Amino acid sequence: MKLISWNVNGLRACLKKGFAEFVAGSDADVICLQEVRALPDQVDFEVPGYTMIWNPALKRGYSGTAFLTRRTPLAVFPGMGIAEHDTEGRVLTAEFADFFLVTVYTPNAKRELTRLDYRENQWDKDFLKFVRKLEKKKPVVFCGDLNVSHKEIDLANPKTNRKNAGFTDEERAGFDRIVKAGFIDTFREFETGGGHYSWWSNRPGVRERNVGWRLDYFLISAALRPRLVAATILADVLGSDHCPVVVEIS
Repeated sequence: MKLISWNVNGLRACLKKGFAEFVAGSDADVICLQEVRALPDQVDFEVPGYTMIWNPALKRGYSGTAFLTRRTPLAVFPGMGIAEHDTEGRVLTAEFADFFLVTVYTPNAKRELTRLDYRENQWDKDFLKFVRKLEKKKPVVFCGDLNVSHKEIDLANPKTNRKNAGFTDEERAGFDRIVKAGFIDTFREFETGGGHYSWWSNRPGVRERNVGWRLDYFLISAALRPRLVAATILADVLGSDHCPVVVEIS
């Protein structure tokens, strides 16, 4: 089963930059989207064989997640069941026969770290509880823009970004708790070197020089590790300031 995750930074904008062509050529069973920033009636989009499932934010033009799937889930449900979190459309879950698939767009701590307390003490803890609760029923795959680079190897300039959003000690500790809970960062099962990123600033020349951050992940329950075939980053795919990431499970 081939799964793709992509923060499209506005689906309507990404559609103008080749998104439909990417989907058609992807051979993905499910494409998990974050930051769609649209409502279903605002998007005129269809790829044969795929069904789109939405969880938009209540605020127009903001956040939101979605699935594009060739496989019909047993069930789909939005959010975590916590009203404080769920108005922004940041979590969408699909249940398949042998695992749950969750697409998540983790809140950004913001430039002045104005949302770091919410991120650290509410969101991160509640999301981990959510996926662990799912895991009691069957294994979990969750993916998306987690808005953190876990290790120094996961961004080009760790020293100068130490206290910036996406690389604070608090956000990295939140990722540590995910790993300690038994979830596996799939990309690091295959690649231990640096220079592999999934987000680049829009400033001129930054992406060309690969001055990036790895913010987008696939994590899996340990029970799925024997079935993990591959995990890659499609850094050459344009259309957003993020690029797609891929996992294949037998």
